[in-house]
Amino acid sequence: MCGHPALDFAATLRARRTARFEMFATPDRLDAWYVESGIVDSVSPARQADVRRATAVREAVYQLITARRLGTDFDDEALAVLNEAARRPPAAPQLTHAGRWTAATQREALSTVARHAVELLSGPDVPLFKECGNPECTRVYIDRSRGGRRQWCGMESCGNRVKAAAYRARRKTVAAG
Repeated sequence: MCGHPALDFAATLRARRTARFEMFATPDRLDAWYVESGIVDSVSPARQADVRRATAVREAVYQLITARRLGTDFDDEALAVLNEAARRPPAAPQLTHAGRWTAATQREALSTVARHAVELLSGPDVPLFKECGNPECTRVYIDRSRGGRRQWCGMESCGNRVKAAAYRARRKTVAAG
């Protein structure tokens, strides 16, 4: 969705400025995110402590991404949280008769995400970070569009909503006039 697993992870708390929507509301939602995101193929069941740990890392990643996007210094506490998670052993893919398979513990899955974030935040895509143009959305994405003119995290979600609202507003103005 946002162009990188670490950005997708940071986006699991939606609408940060308005009606915050927590995707990790329950441990099974955290498990589902790890699998649905492609980070792992299977993960040991999460407990509430795993959700708290993942949420802390997510918030650190979001702070660090925002700092990079705005060109400000990293927060030392956010750096410590991310680096602690990244120091742990990551999920290790295995080759099976059916192909690649990655089974992980909660900490291995979180370490994998943290390592993705370290690579992203120290890599060449930093100048391409943009925040979605929808005022209610706080997702950050990598703008690889021609000319760097992408405005939304995704056309299917925010882009269509913003365009439809603008169309309705124009129609309402024409009807009133």
